[in-house]
Amino acid sequence: MLNVLFLAAVLYGIGAVMGAPKRARWTMIVILYLAVLLAHLVLPSDNPVRLATGESPVLWLLIGGFAVIVLVYRAGLNWLRARAYEPEDTMTDAPFTDTELNRYARHIVLREIGGLGQKKLKDAKVLVIGAGGLGSPALLYLAAAGVGTIGIVDDDEVDNSNLQRQVIHQDRSIGSAKVFSAMEAMKAQNPFVEVKPYHRRLTEDDAAALIGDYDLVLDGTDNFSTRYLVNRICAALGKPLISGALSQWEGQLSVFDPASDAPCYQCVFPEAPADGLAPSCSEAGVIGPLPGVIGSMMAVEAVKVIAGAGAPLRGEMMIYDALYGESRKITLKKRDDCPVCGETSG
Repeated sequence: MLNVLFLAAVLYGIGAVMGAPKRARWTMIVILYLAVLLAHLVLPSDNPVRLATGESPVLWLLIGGFAVIVLVYRAGLNWLRARAYEPEDTMTDAPFTDTELNRYARHIVLREIGGLGQKKLKDAKVLVIGAGGLGSPALLYLAAAGVGTIGIVDDDEVDNSNLQRQVIHQDRSIGSAKVFSAMEAMKAQNPFVEVKPYHRRLTEDDAAALIGDYDLVLDGTDNFSTRYLVNRICAALGKPLISGALSQWEGQLSVFDPASDAPCYQCVFPEAPADGLAPSCSEAGVIGPLPGVIGSMMAVEAVKVIAGAGAPLRGEMMIYDALYGESRKITLKKRDDCPVCGETSG
């Protein structure tokens, strides 16, 4: 046996001197081992070759088995090391990358959200209608919170007069479509979310198909025709609707969700007000930070609804008076005669 080990060392040394790769050197030793083992298996027991190499094949079989065990063990270690240092973007089985876990850590430590709630946010699809005063903070905070897919519907372009309150847009965005300006800001804030811009006005023809692709809708529009349309489609599809409104120093918001036995928007506002009774922001004015307050509250309600945290404003309306620093909640009731969600609705 010593002769064989000496010959193996000589072969490895010659290979090293000649600059042969390690794989080639080990291949020569494996060939030597197989030749010796074959000799022990086919030659008679008194053959000089067998006598010079240990007489019995058992020892050589044990050596070969031990070598196989070592090779399997090393292969397993290499596989584990490869898994441990695998790049983030190739580890598709994990719900979050290390960067995302660090980013959302303040959510995950909240008892009401945790890892499961953050996963729900990542899997959620939220449609925001309007990228103006209310949509600006809502969109930014939904993106920052890690909502996986966010749709934006708006047919307007950024105007200089918007920048006093619509903080998602920048001066250089004047003249560009609001949906693309908003998408740029959201992706810059959080590249892990998917943003889908819809540069058009929501209409009867496409509202159901578009809203049907999402789990939750935020309405930040400033016209009643769109509000009633969105409310009707959301009620019909069983989608929660978070609606906000502004005027001068006061804002309000609620979660309209008939599927959860809460009233819909038309239960509270059966008819649009007459012309002149509800002037727009351009007509009546609005204090700049107010949309940030109400839009951020809308984002909070969205996170609560998605993660199942706390008590969303279903059946309640939050009213905030910025001029006097007061807020109050009022209870909302379903109307049996509501044409959208009442007992007599079609």
